[in-house]
Amino acid sequence: MNIKAFQEMIENIYYERDKARGLAGTHMWFCEEVGELTRALRRDTREELEGEFADVLAWLATLASISGIDLEAAAAKKYAAGCPRCTQTPCACA
Repeated sequence: MNIKAFQEMIENIYYERDKARGLAGTHMWFCEEVGELTRALRRDTREELEGEFADVLAWLATLASISGIDLEAAAAKKYAAGCPRCTQTPCACA
């Protein structure tokens, strides 16, 4: 699945509820999920990590959708030429 398809899937599941909650409230849920990912990274359990990475990605996609951003297009625009700062792949920044 590509990023655009994932973002559309998350919109189909959650967009109306998340939009009604608003950007600030949805951002707070995103931050909570990042905290759960942090705990999972400390525990280093693959199953838990997979779930938490998926949750963070879903909440990030929701934030992008509420903001009117195509996440795949934004990522491609910023990183297609390599590092945005030095334009190298791999990054050659000091």
